[in-house]
Amino acid sequence: MNKGSLSINSENLLPIIKKWLYSDTDIFLRELVSNGCDAVNKYKKLISMGEAEGNADDKYKVVVSLDKENGIITVSDNGIGMTEDEIKEYINQIAFSGANAFIDKYKDKIGGENDIIGHFGLGFYSAFMVADQVEIESLSYTEGAKPAHWSCDGGIEYELGEGSRTERGTDVILHISEDRKEFLNAYKIKEILTKYCYFMNVEIYFEDMDELKKKEAEAANTEIKENAGNEKKDEPQPINDISPLWLKAPGDVTEEEYKAFYHKVFTDFNDPLFWIHLNMDYPFKLKGILYFPKLRSEFDSIEGQVKLYNNQVFIADNIKEVIPDFLLLLKGTIDCPDLPLNVSRSFLQNDGYVTKISKYIIKKVGDKLNSLFKKDRESYEKYWEDINVFIKYGCLRDEEFYKKIKGSLLYKSTESGFKTLDEYLAANEEKLGKKVVYVSDEQLQAQYVNMFKENGLEAVVLSNQIDTAYINYMEMYNEGVKFARIDSEIAEILKGGEAEEKTSEKLIKLFKDVLGDESLTVKVEALKADNVSAVIELSEQSRRMQEMSKMYGFGGEMPMAVTLILNSENDVIKLLADMDDEKTEEKELIVKQVYDLASLSHRTLSAEEMTAFIERSNKILRILK
Repeated sequence: MNKGSLSINSENLLPIIKKWLYSDTDIFLRELVSNGCDAVNKYKKLISMGEAEGNADDKYKVVVSLDKENGIITVSDNGIGMTEDEIKEYINQIAFSGANAFIDKYKDKIGGENDIIGHFGLGFYSAFMVADQVEIESLSYTEGAKPAHWSCDGGIEYELGEGSRTERGTDVILHISEDRKEFLNAYKIKEILTKYCYFMNVEIYFEDMDELKKKEAEAANTEIKENAGNEKKDEPQPINDISPLWLKAPGDVTEEEYKAFYHKVFTDFNDPLFWIHLNMDYPFKLKGILYFPKLRSEFDSIEGQVKLYNNQVFIADNIKEVIPDFLLLLKGTIDCPDLPLNVSRSFLQNDGYVTKISKYIIKKVGDKLNSLFKKDRESYEKYWEDINVFIKYGCLRDEEFYKKIKGSLLYKSTESGFKTLDEYLAANEEKLGKKVVYVSDEQLQAQYVNMFKENGLEAVVLSNQIDTAYINYMEMYNEGVKFARIDSEIAEILKGGEAEEKTSEKLIKLFKDVLGDESLTVKVEALKADNVSAVIELSEQSRRMQEMSKMYGFGGEMPMAVTLILNSENDVIKLLADMDDEKTEEKELIVKQVYDLASLSHRTLSAEEMTAFIERSNKILRILK
């Protein structure tokens, strides 16, 4: 058996990194700014440990400069700097992590708190995604250090020698390639910085050199040129917030601060309903804020956005490995320094650790909902219309989440307020047993609802698209409980007695003959609602199958079992029963009108049906006149 080592051609390595390392080209700026922040944080650590002279409270910063005229972007920091030897070690050895080397060297002094961002040495090479030449000018903090200069055009050869920088820190100078000129745009650069670097822990500034030259020229041409030196210039402002709200203890944050942070980060003019402040240090570090947004419609729920950060560096939106998909209906920020990222920092490695983080977040959301339900049910009920879609979706997607919040699930009652499943069953047990009667359209099914109210019964409102699947789920996890739409078993629930058999046969024949629909089932029942002439019942099982078929895109219309229930206690039906057997125009008018009135409480009439209904109504009014 032969053994050996794989041979890697270094000439091909950098082009591969340049083309395939990152999913988004604009990430180069995040990586270089992150490296600059690392350099500053390293220097501040050294000062705090007594390893370097200086003041940790000095003005530390990273500056991104755009020189469009010369096609250059420069990322500068006043951090730790590098010597020639360190450039050889950190830059020339691809994938060597200077951050890891620093942490290993000073791990006994750094302790548990660590704000060094970088984990991989490949971040610097993202510069070659947009530049055909990259230079480094650096001056180390060490006493007597000489400035160093490094230059590479993207191949395997580089130049390293004495540099020209006079102050501690590093400049990374990118000569933007012809096919990446779109990055020589001030608006785009600021957009990238805002997206990825808005919460980095070192102040970041942006300078547009063309704009600065323009302002200097304008100042030189003013009539008060001689006083220009005495004028107070506007102080430049950082583009980032180095102390995001999630870093504070929940007890130190006001309601106004939570809302202001939400408006700023998500540009949503509506206030959030409520929020969860995540703050965990063991067994992993995780901080963040999850907001429950106010939805303007059911479909707004798809617009959720959970931003994931690693040590205040933006990674991506809505990473499902960390945030379960049903929580992505929320808006929020989560910062987890311990995430096992891959080399591009953009994707997570498969890791049991990530699963633990995900379960923790689900638990905290469940705890918050249960706490609101128990301690402030009045507010919880006000929120329910906005959050119920998210909660129902969460139950469908995650059995553990359902088990945790099972007791906090609410149902809007047609009678008054909201009830839990147990509360509804207890209130209606005598007449309904373990049956939950629901309404899918309060307006369309108003007649059924009124019949229920008149008999001291209540239904619950389940009108969202998700409720078809949710009802099946609830039946599966609540033994013996059955859900039935209000138009599916109305005759059985409100049956008041037995209709006369002979009369029933006569009425059934009359309606079948007039309506001419052999597939229509007609029954006569004595209902406890004498003001209603007829109702239509629709088989719960066949309707659910049809709805599921539509939801999952199965072809073809499924047959529906429809039954017309005639109320023998109603005066109109009694009148029809008393008429002679001869088929008259008046009898036909009444039969068709009764059927359409029943249909109106069940479905929307077609254009043809509605036209006929209106014409018939006018004809009946003329007869009455």
